[in-house]
Amino acid sequence: MSILRKILLPFSLLYGFIIWLRNIFYDSRVFKSRSFALPVICVGNLSVGGTGKTPMIEYLLRLLLPQYRIATLSRGYGRNSKAYILLKDDDEASRVGDEPLQFKLKFPEAFIAVDENRERGISTLLSQVSPDVVLLDDAFQHRKVKAGLNILLTSYDNIYYKDFILPAGNLREPVTGAKRAQIIVVTKCPPTLGADKQERIRKKLKLRDYQHLYFSYIAYAGVLVNNLGEFPIQQFSGKEIGLVTGIANPQPFINYVEQEGLKFTHFNFPDHHIFTSNELSLFKDLEVIITTEKDYMRLKDVLKHPNLYFIPIESKFINNETEFRQQIQQYVVNEI
Repeated sequence: MSILRKILLPFSLLYGFIIWLRNIFYDSRVFKSRSFALPVICVGNLSVGGTGKTPMIEYLLRLLLPQYRIATLSRGYGRNSKAYILLKDDDEASRVGDEPLQFKLKFPEAFIAVDENRERGISTLLSQVSPDVVLLDDAFQHRKVKAGLNILLTSYDNIYYKDFILPAGNLREPVTGAKRAQIIVVTKCPPTLGADKQERIRKKLKLRDYQHLYFSYIAYAGVLVNNLGEFPIQQFSGKEIGLVTGIANPQPFINYVEQEGLKFTHFNFPDHHIFTSNELSLFKDLEVIITTEKDYMRLKDVLKHPNLYFIPIESKFINNETEFRQQIQQYVVNEI
């Protein structure tokens, strides 16, 4: 343990006790949680950021939209608005948040909403658009709403059993909170992760009988995309490239671009960063700007650059994908 973590450990113990006590009150129904009369699927994590919630929500949208009216509800991190908003096609990230805007532009037939109060948000969605299913984005700790199915994500490079409670570590709550999840997905794995390593992780997670474990990885599309279309990434070799990231863990994205043989200057910013005019001026003379899809949602309206692109990603399963899909679909069928 580092010296800084040792210094912060007493604060983590105090914070962890408070959150543990809060969970006890919810589990014993001293604090009330509200259930809704439709399938509500929560995608969340125990840690702060960087576990792949956005591609998992998109995976569920692709799975369920052909059969159902789907709504997503997010907090809308980084937006300059408050309360409930149902997104429109012409919304901007500054008003609704980058991830919800990404959902809306990729899945225009879905109902995409933001509200920091998830209970109010679901109630408004029910009265406004009558969805068949609601997907809650990053709501594992929002216990005023009781989801019917909880999907807990944990990143392969920092599985929650290796971590500490905030502020010494990155955990929002003690690892005992994982018991609320029916599904646990270890995300951002090496695509070739073997069965032996998977089994070692399974044992360390100490799953309950009702919990199902899956392993996924991030697949990069191999193209650069903007409003003009898709372009093979190799055609940008030799150009002066700026790589702009404002996400929780940019390293996998950096590694991918390097593996594709591109040379670049990296401009790194915090997650959900709102770019200032001075920061934007750093990019104007670059020949090409490559960013993540989430960052593109924030940059496209404030940076008028002819060669601004993003690289699409998808969440894919190493194995047992059919079982995962069937578990999701069966839950929805049972609840409708």
